[in-house]
Amino acid sequence: MLILLPPSEGKTPASQGDAVDWNSLSFPGLNTYRAKVLEALGTVSAHEDALALLGVGASLSADVERNTRLHTEPAAPAHRVYSGVLYDALGYQSMTARQRRKADESVLVISALWGAIRFNDRVPAYRLSMGTSLPDVGRLASFWKPQIAEALTAATEGELLVDCRSSTYAAAWVPPAQRTVSVNVFTEANGVRKVVSHFAKHTRGELARHLLTRRGAAPRNPAQLLKAARENWSAELVEGTPRKAHALNIVLPN
Repeated sequence: MLILLPPSEGKTPASQGDAVDWNSLSFPGLNTYRAKVLEALGTVSAHEDALALLGVGASLSADVERNTRLHTEPAAPAHRVYSGVLYDALGYQSMTARQRRKADESVLVISALWGAIRFNDRVPAYRLSMGTSLPDVGRLASFWKPQIAEALTAATEGELLVDCRSSTYAAAWVPPAQRTVSVNVFTEANGVRKVVSHFAKHTRGELARHLLTRRGAAPRNPAQLLKAARENWSAELVEGTPRKAHALNIVLPN
């Protein structure tokens, strides 16, 4: 089982430590493309209209300025850098050592800057969304799609893929449908379901934590994933097709 996560929009910078070691990152075949995105991001971030070009507000000017020196910024494990609702609910720091090792092995983060990384890869904090378009790179989801597919196809062979990504990051890699389960979260009242956003992030984080910390073998197919989810939630499985992933629908009380 592998769990696919989006990065958090907000990130926690490392206060000290060495800069990113490119040779130590997972999926080193992506390094050429990482370097291209990093260079384009640094150029845009130094522009006088950087905030507008990156689609962020003035409150994030320090984050954008940091983008200009990512080669030398202190790096930290991804599970420390990424923060926010989903990652708070996942709660890596409160896991046991064994559970953390499982998370390091099982979690893949699909990133606008790094393409794909594992939880223990050391990276600096940065500000960049997968929906952004950069000079000489283009829209990042389109840029990364063939590169991530090449890097991850062999690495994920035979694994059940639990897809907790948002739609923006899901566009950067479409894994094999027969082995993929997309996680959706709804509320229901009087028989009417509504898609939720904030609680979807939180619930996906809780699901990831449950799958990483529960006793017993990890789910190996969609039916076993449904059974694991039902240990904590009301859930249903929508069978996929040869071209469309299965869907795990978690229904929260309103």
